[in-house]
Amino acid sequence: MLDLRWPIGLMFTLIGALLVIYGAATSSNVEMYQHSLGKNINLWWGVVLLVFGVLMLLGAIRGRKNPPSA
Repeated sequence: MLDLRWPIGLMFTLIGALLVIYGAATSSNVEMYQHSLGKNINLWWGVVLLVFGVLMLLGAIRGRKNPPSA
């Protein structure tokens, strides 16, 4: 049976990593972040998505080690 935490974790980890890389690469562009009150939204949401994705993957790994008894 497919554990949904695997694809969810992979998707959020990949998107989060891409946003972190993009946010870090554009952090010196002050004009780009004036609309968001000077906050690097790409970097912060990338970190949030990356943490969520890693937690999903860790839950999937932990679930594989301890399968539920039926």
